[in-house]
This record gives sequence, structure tokens and C-alpha cells, in this order.
Amino acid sequence: MKRALALIYTLVVATMAAATWIEHLRGTDFVAQHIYGAWWFTLLWAVLAALGVAWIVRQRMRRWSTLLLHASFVVILCGALLTHLTASRGVLHLRQGESTDSYSAELPGGATEVRRLPFHITLDSFRVHYHAGTTAERDYTSHFTLRDGRAHIPGQVAMNRIFTYRAVRLYQSAYDPDLSGSYLTVNTDPYGIPVTYTGYALLFVALFGMLLDPRATFRRLLADARLRRGAFLLLALTAIAGHAAEPLIVPRETADRFGRLHLLYNDRIAPVQTFAIDFTKKLYGRATYRGLTAEQVLMSRLFDPRGWDAEPMIRIKDASLRHRLDLPRYASVNDFFAPGRGYILGPYLMEYEQGQRDAFHRACADMDAKLRLIMSLRDGSALALFPHATLPDGSIRWRHTAAPLTPDELPRMDALFLRSYLALLREPILTADYPAADRLIDKLDKYQHLHAGGTLPTPTADRAERLTNAIPFATILFILNLTVGLLAMLYTLRRLTRRRDAPRTDRLVHRITFALLTLSFVLLTLCEALRWIVAGRAPLANGYETMLLIAWFIHPFALLAARRFPIALPFGALLSGFFLLVSHLALMDPRITPIMPVLGSPLLSLHVSVIMMAYALLSLTFICALTALILLALGRRDPHRAAEQADVLRLLSLLFLYPALATLGVGIFVGAIWANISWGTYWSWDPKETWALITFMVYAVVVHTHTWPRFRRPVAYHLYLLLSFLTLLMTYFGVNYLLGGMHSYA
Repeated sequence: MKRALALIYTLVVATMAAATWIEHLRGTDFVAQHIYGAWWFTLLWAVLAALGVAWIVRQRMRRWSTLLLHASFVVILCGALLTHLTASRGVLHLRQGESTDSYSAELPGGATEVRRLPFHITLDSFRVHYHAGTTAERDYTSHFTLRDGRAHIPGQVAMNRIFTYRAVRLYQSAYDPDLSGSYLTVNTDPYGIPVTYTGYALLFVALFGMLLDPRATFRRLLADARLRRGAFLLLALTAIAGHAAEPLIVPRETADRFGRLHLLYNDRIAPVQTFAIDFTKKLYGRATYRGLTAEQVLMSRLFDPRGWDAEPMIRIKDASLRHRLDLPRYASVNDFFAPGRGYILGPYLMEYEQGQRDAFHRACADMDAKLRLIMSLRDGSALALFPHATLPDGSIRWRHTAAPLTPDELPRMDALFLRSYLALLREPILTADYPAADRLIDKLDKYQHLHAGGTLPTPTADRAERLTNAIPFATILFILNLTVGLLAMLYTLRRLTRRRDAPRTDRLVHRITFALLTLSFVLLTLCEALRWIVAGRAPLANGYETMLLIAWFIHPFALLAARRFPIALPFGALLSGFFLLVSHLALMDPRITPIMPVLGSPLLSLHVSVIMMAYALLSLTFICALTALILLALGRRDPHRAAEQADVLRLLSLLFLYPALATLGVGIFVGAIWANISWGTYWSWDPKETWALITFMVYAVVVHTHTWPRFRRPVAYHLYLLLSFLTLLMTYFGVNYLLGGMHSYA
């Protein structure tokens, strides 16, 4: 039976992994019909559940937390089966003032059919709510009336706020361009949702019971005598181009004053300094250029475009683009325009639009985006500096000087100020009359405060953003953590492979490493707090922010574990350093933007935070495994000592693994609850959630030592966890950059 259970378990995991790749190649509808919705896939899960129950009965398990945990999975699968067999889902389109009692239900294979509702529904009004001063949508709200017989029931739905009546759940989905119509998702699942939620509740209780039960493995690990001996064995760790004329350069003081103004950028109101930094990084790859600040670069290029067109500040990373077009590593705007040929990227951009998406053509498109950014600065369309109240609703909008204006949109003097401001500012800049330029900048600052209403950031948020712009937290901390971690790890490995003890040196290294990692934690906490203040939300909406969050979680785990296991310090420093390094390398987007309306839920914040905590803990098990295997490879002269050290690392790894599984399980299913509240389906087999489930199932195998006693051996245990880390990498990076999906950050 054990072999059959292992075979079916492996087959389920392999099928889910293969399905995500097939979805990438054939599309979501194909896998929904031929894999996830197929009878054989349901049968596979049923056989797995039946074999699991039979094995538990055969093993005569009596520990309540273990029984409850496995029972919760069976209940969740039963709920999923009920949803699959009995639930109905579709779309309801409403137009203002019109009544309907039917909706378009989704059928397998992508077909639809019209089904009746147990009531009539009339849309009374629909409204889009925007982030203040921007066109970024914050929420959608539909107000309607239900008519059920003689009863008239008023109702309202918005993002993350559902309406339920007679087992029919209505969710806000989309709207018509004229704002007179609304699309609602309809979900009827009276049996599957209650059973599934019961399973989730049992799961949460069981996972916490797994950590708190005095007779469970995790609590017995904490009291294991080998860990005390291991503390001494691992004490080693104790921590651990030429131009015809020079272009215009605006003085730093004037440029800094200009940088304190505000503009509409990335669908939020931000300091001009933020746009200047992103502008300079986009072109040059750094926030400064030849000793000039980003604000100086922006303002100088704005008022002397021809002079700056000759500056070689456009970084060309792609070697094929440089070689094929004979361009230097740093090119000027003029380099992209050749006599007799015009815009040298033009032909390749046409090929790109026609479907040629190889590396060279993608590099051409990326370079064209940089040049278009420069052109948008030149014509003023990048600088939405001017707030004003629009008619008839009086809401605040921010405009740039090139924006079309109708005569009744602005008072005549305001319209004249908007149209002529940059031209007025150009004159004192070009004549080096910088006091006059400063006065004009101050005048625009007063104009913004007078007309922006409540759309300007608070002074606290403004200071927080300028501090975030001034201090490259990720860069500083990745250098600090990697340096500390590498030095501490080298010292640890040297001590573990030699017999001589040096307790004084050990304590000194431990204290220094602990102090530096604590400093890193304080600085990273400050970074996260500043981003929270600036964005007005928890900083976990994109890949860059979640990488910072994982690094943040690693710090307290390492610092707390270091009291008993000094080797946790170099582990934590190295691991957090690597996550910070990835964010620094611009694999992620550090910009702060408003989030989609559906993402503005406290459950989402809890879901992402708990998942990131699990990823941090699982990453620490990877470092334990890597260190143990290195020690075993280097310890051939004293294999007994090396084996003992590897076994202590196995116990330390298990201390990370149990809470990792608990938080990963809680995080996955809190996410399912959020998804059900937000768009009416608690599990949609999106690649990210599928790979998160795969990760949970793969890592869960190694804690079943009663079934698989080989995992009590350090070599087998550490080798398995080393390979299991590939599933975590696939979940976070592979899905984002290879597979895509609703959860992709790429």
C-alpha cells in the first residue's frame, strides 16, 4: 500500500506541474477542459484520498493534530468535488434602469448558456472611485434593487464586497465604457463553499496544533538533547564621448527646488524627484550621471534638449544591438539618427510589430521606449504638473502642458499659466538667472497647493518618499548582509573542520555578526515603513516589495534562532543578502504605484505576508541542507564528527520546516478565501497557486518519517530538501518569468 500511495502522490504532483507548462503552451481553456476538469484528474485525487485514509487507519494514528490535519484535507477535497459537481458560475450584464432575471452561465469547454435567477435585478447606479487626483481606479460600486415577488431589496456590490441572496452570490467584475452599465459575476455554490470552509477551519486548527501539541514532533524537537550538544558543535558559527559644446547644467540648488514640486506619475501624485530618479535610471542605469543629481539631469535635459541629445548617457545593455547597429555601450540620442537613414531602429520596430520577438528585436523595442521617454519630456507630456478641478463634478485632475483643453475647462488665467509655464521658466534658465527661475518654481509650488485639494501627499508621506529616494536601502543592505554572511560562514566552516576550540574568538564573532544583522533588520524595517507611508498600503503589491518582505522575515527568524543555534546568523545574513541582491539587480520594479481595486483587501495582505514568511523559512532549510552536505564532503578525515554536525543541522532544519509548512498551508488557503470573496472562486488552478500547492506537497513528504524512515538519515534528508528548493524557485521566479498567470509579478 505504501508504494501505491507514493506512486499516486507523485503522479498527482507531476500532473499538476505538467499542466502548468501545458497551459503556457496551449492556453487556460485547454487545461481546464482536458486536465483540471477531466474525470480522471478527479479520480486521481479521490484515489489519493482513499489510500491516505487507509494508510492512516492501518498505522493506527492517535495524535489528534495529525488526524485532524489529514481529515481537513479530505474535507477540503469533498468540498471541491461538490463545487465541481453542483456549482454554477457566470456573468450578469446590467444597464442602468433596466431589469433582468437571467445571466450567462459558463459551461465546460468555454461554452455558455442563459440561466434564470430566482429574482429580478435592476441597476440603479454605477460609480468608479479614483485615487485622489489621478485616473487610477480605486474601486467600482454598483447599486441595484432586487425584486422577489412583492419584496424589493436594495443591494450594493464593490470590489471585495459581495452581495448574497438565496444562495446567489454577486461580485463586482467590470463596467461599460460609458459608465452606465456594470458586469457582475454570479456564483451559486450552496454546498461546496460551506464544506470547503469547514475544511479550511479544521486545517488552520490542525496546523497550529502541530506546532503547539506537547507530544507532537515539533515540540519534542525543541527539547532534543542533541540540539544542546549541537550548539557547541556549531558554536563556530557564532556569527558571522567629445562634444562641440558643453550642454546646459542647471545648478543643484535650483534643480533640487524643482524636484520638490509634485506631478502625476504612475497613477499617483509623487515628487518630481521620484520621476527624475526613474528617468535617469531608465536611461543611464544609475540615479546620477557624471556627478549630477537626477533632478539636474531632468531639468537640464528639459531646457536644453539639443545639447543633451549629444550626451552619451543612454545605456545599451544588449550586446547584439550594439554590434549589429555599431553602437557604443553608452549612446546619445543623435547616435540613433543617421544621415540618409533616419531613425535607425525604425525598420526593426516594424519587424517587431509584425511578430519578430527574438532577443534583438525586444532590445530594439526597449531602446525605443527609452527614446520615447526622452521625447515625452521634450514635448512636456511627461510632466503632469498642473492640478485643476474638472467640470461638472469638481474632481481634481493633473494635466501636462501638451494636454488639450476646451475653453470651459479652466479659467482663462489658469489655462494661460498652464500653457506658458515651461516657456516662462526656460528663459531665466537659459540666461542663468537662477534666482528668477527659483521664484517661478516657488510660484508653481503655491499653485499646486492652492489647486490640488486633497490630492497632494501629506508632509509626512512627502518626507518619507524623499528619504526613500535618497537612501538605496536594498543596495546598502545586500552588500552588508552578503559581506557579513560570507565572512561568518567562512569562519564557521573553518571552525567546524578543525578540532581546536577558540571560545573567545567565537563569542566575539557571534556578537559582531548579531549586532550587524540587527542593524540590517532595523534599516530594512525603516525601509518597509517608509514605503508603507508613501504608498498608503502594505508594501507587498509587486515582486520588488515581496522580495524585500522575504528578506525582512528572515532577519527575526535568524536573530531568534541564534540564541540556541549560532549558525542561524550566517544563514540569515547570506539568505537575506541574496534576496536583497535580486531586488537590487532590477529584476523587479521598485516603483511605488496604486494597486488594482481587487487587491485592496486585508485578506490579501495577510495571505502574502504569511506566504512570504513560509518562503523565508523554507529558504533557511535550503541553507541548512547546503551547509550539511558541504560539511559531509569536507569531513572525510573525521566522518563521525561530520555526520554528527549534519544531524544537528537536520534538527535545526526541521525547526524551520514545521512552521514553514504551517504558514505555507495557512497562506495558501487564506488566499483561497480572499479569491472567493473577490471574484467568486476559491481555487482556479492558476500556475502560481498550483505551484504553491506543489511546494507544500513536496516539502510535506520529508516530515513523514514514520512512513519514510530514510529521512531520519542526514544525507537523504538534506539532499531531498536541497532538491525541493527547486519547487520554491519555480513558484516564485519560474511562474513570474516563464509561465505567467494572474499572480505573476513580471
